[in-house]
Amino acid sequence: MRTNTGPSDRKRPSFIEQARRAQIVEAAAEVVAEVGYAHTSFARIAEKAGISKSVITYHFSGKDELLRLVANQFFNQGWEYMEARITAQETAAGQVRAWIESELDFFGAHRTQFLAMSDIMANHRSEDGSHAYTDELAEEVEGLAEILTQGQHDGELRPFDARGVADIILRCASGVLESWAMDPDIDLKGQTAVLLDFIDHAIGKDPA
Repeated sequence: MRTNTGPSDRKRPSFIEQARRAQIVEAAAEVVAEVGYAHTSFARIAEKAGISKSVITYHFSGKDELLRLVANQFFNQGWEYMEARITAQETAAGQVRAWIESELDFFGAHRTQFLAMSDIMANHRSEDGSHAYTDELAEEVEGLAEILTQGQHDGELRPFDARGVADIILRCASGVLESWAMDPDIDLKGQTAVLLDFIDHAIGKDPA
């Protein structure tokens, strides 16, 4: 479930270059979170980072490359945080809960980066005009569906369309995050608990 973070034909950047790129990526995330994808520019990012535009163009060929890196990097950091918690669970139900709980927990702890990532993923397009993150989102659904299918095979979860339910669960999690993105005063942990209870009842077997 990892994403590509940039061209593979570039030489490995030096420590100083890595630090500068990290500074630019952080500033870009802050700008997107503040003004949105459409209004983000190298000029705004340079002002936020306290550097010249030429420094950015030295490291990045254009806005698309930079903003895709912003989203990909945070997406991968989130999955690294989630994966350890998911695989630590021994049951399918536990893995589903860990997936959703750790996802909302990680994003909730990194609001600026989440706002930037979600805006970029919603608006970034490939060269042919298609949504750039279709494959990543489909892979996420398939990954959760595999857990649900295994839980059904083990007799732990009731029968249902695993892929359809996986898609619905992830959309519900996205809905909670979207509400929190619009209103930071929303109790994200409280809403997470409500969502987890809903999921438990939706996928668990009826008590005998």
